[in-house]
Amino acid sequence: MSHLISCQDLNQSLDTVEDLVVIDCRFDLTAPALGLTQYLADHIPGAHYLHLNDDLSGPIIANQTGRHPLPSQKVLSRKLGQMGIQRGTQVVAYDQNQGAFAARLWWLLRWLGHDTVQVLNGGYDDWRAHEHPITHDLPAPQPAPFVLQPPLTRIMQQPDWNKPTNQLIDVRDPARFRGDHEPIDPIAGHIPGAMNLPFLDNLESGRFKDAAILAKQFAKAGLADAQTLVCYCGSGVTATQMILALLEAGYPEPALYPGSWSEWILDPAHLAALSDATR
Repeated sequence: MSHLISCQDLNQSLDTVEDLVVIDCRFDLTAPALGLTQYLADHIPGAHYLHLNDDLSGPIIANQTGRHPLPSQKVLSRKLGQMGIQRGTQVVAYDQNQGAFAARLWWLLRWLGHDTVQVLNGGYDDWRAHEHPITHDLPAPQPAPFVLQPPLTRIMQQPDWNKPTNQLIDVRDPARFRGDHEPIDPIAGHIPGAMNLPFLDNLESGRFKDAAILAKQFAKAGLADAQTLVCYCGSGVTATQMILALLEAGYPEPALYPGSWSEWILDPAHLAALSDATR
């Protein structure tokens, strides 16, 4: 099963798939309340809403965690169960159009062992462009038992990625990777040894490129199946979009460095290494 679903297929599934839960993940890093406001104004019929900061992330611990730590599995499982998600439930996550916030939920569900989850290709923008139905009605809660299963994902922390067979991938835009511009975190640059593959390059007109095109794109960048790929970004969100794209392209499950750049720069030893690497 593809990790993506088209707007046409989701529209059909709304009427034909009995155990289906749709979740709106729209969010704006510069305006954290905007996503919920947009959801309350209109959304895909039956869709619930999960907030990146409040639901898809855990509490920030000063000088220890990045900007979006992984949430408690127990707490997130309870929230998912309240939405009616149980084993076998088909879940579709969507955001505005870039797939990153939806992919965060997609990755988290797979981290909880739930494999029947997809991201809406093209997001809400594409849904509206095709004039599919929308509503402002809120779904009635239909609680179900969400039971944790073994994770389908991989997590890797330093120093595990320092092996020669591992390749660290920074998915932020080139200016942030080079350290020319850093709009969010207090220190600019990238983790030494990382290569830059911007997550936005996986999209064309707001939709994911075809799997074959993604495969050629990644092969041209020098990625090999024999490598263990480790993805990171600013805080562990947009990196999940890259993981989804790599899986679509046929690569083995890449690992996520959850804390990403915003956590890595908290260690003074890392900053010394960063200084040495840029001299």
